[in-house]
Amino acid sequence: MSEKRRVVVTGLGAVTNVGLDVESFWSSLTAGRSGVSTIDAFEYDEQWPTTIAGQVRGFDPTRAMDAREAKKVDRVAQLGVAAATEAVEHCGFDFGSGDPYRRGVAIGSGIGGIITIEEQIGRLEAKGPRRLTPFVVPRLMVNATAGHTSIKFNLKGWNMAPATACATGGHAIADAFTQIQRGTVDIVLAGGSEAAVSRLCISAFGVMKALSTRNDEPERASRPFDVDRDGFVLSEGAAILVLEEFEHAKARGADILAEVVGFGITGDAHHIAAPDPDGAGAHMAMKFALQDAGIAPDAVGYINAHGTSTPLGDIAEVSAAKALFGDHAYTLAMSSTKSMTGHALGAAGGLESVAVIQALRKGVLPPTINLDSPDEGMDLDFVANEAQDRPVDIALNNTFGFGGSNVSLVFKRWA
Repeated sequence: MSEKRRVVVTGLGAVTNVGLDVESFWSSLTAGRSGVSTIDAFEYDEQWPTTIAGQVRGFDPTRAMDAREAKKVDRVAQLGVAAATEAVEHCGFDFGSGDPYRRGVAIGSGIGGIITIEEQIGRLEAKGPRRLTPFVVPRLMVNATAGHTSIKFNLKGWNMAPATACATGGHAIADAFTQIQRGTVDIVLAGGSEAAVSRLCISAFGVMKALSTRNDEPERASRPFDVDRDGFVLSEGAAILVLEEFEHAKARGADILAEVVGFGITGDAHHIAAPDPDGAGAHMAMKFALQDAGIAPDAVGYINAHGTSTPLGDIAEVSAAKALFGDHAYTLAMSSTKSMTGHALGAAGGLESVAVIQALRKGVLPPTINLDSPDEGMDLDFVANEAQDRPVDIALNNTFGFGGSNVSLVFKRWA
């Protein structure tokens, strides 16, 4: 059997509620800055139990597409294409040369073009079926961002758009990693995009009692591992990684940012919306990831936790880490950047992979803010409230989703 091809990261792009590019995103994370605020994307009244979210403010879609094209696509694709454009510019590869069938895209979304769906249903009810925009279907498709990205950068090879709820971004990166390893393609734009700060999504997650109702303190609402956490904060954003086969990157003199060395995927098979309370699926996802990477558990220095700030989810993930790492769980660091960004659903895996890569590059671990009183059993090093200067060689990124989807990615510092 031939040796597996190595996969490295050569570009990053991010559009977030704490920064509209990778540099400002990372600066906000290390400063412990929250991007959660009162919603102004739509109108609501006193009936709404949750009136806060992580909105991306000041975003101009024409930075990545012309104004006419921007009007034809949902916000989810606007955010995703902008993040992809930054990643392409960062990686320095000329996508206009060579064989386009050796390049691919894996950009998913948990919900897709929900804003389009809401708008067009309103128009259908008010004005009838003939008054819908002809772009309804292309705007609402989950694979719209992948499609627009492939068109813009002439990516004619492997093309995929996973939709595994909150695990989507992680699965996209794992899929891209696999295709590069097996030789299908040499370079892939991978990650996730989400634009679900909408009336339907806020109210739907609200009736599930999944969202925080700390409306009077938006910046303190997302508080993973804290005894006073009361649910997650819904946010939007996009993040894209350029994954590239090592020899391909080396031959063109690319600046290598990190290496992807393994992943693990499992399913809880427990409940459609709640995690396995013992964290068995999360435990095995991390275990399989390390086995895939050929790395011992005690080599891991940092975990970017799924850490959504929900009562059940945080306990399950911490239980999983303790079960896998044993005493080493108390030596490594584990933080949740969702304490600052909120939960961007299908984009979370991409956003947090960018955070992990930056942590490996910079030797700084982003904090878990709002962690004032850790809940019972929450006794690990969660990098509480302030970033840590701490060089790390191996880091995990966990993303877990409704439906019981779990994925853990392993990144290695590039020396």
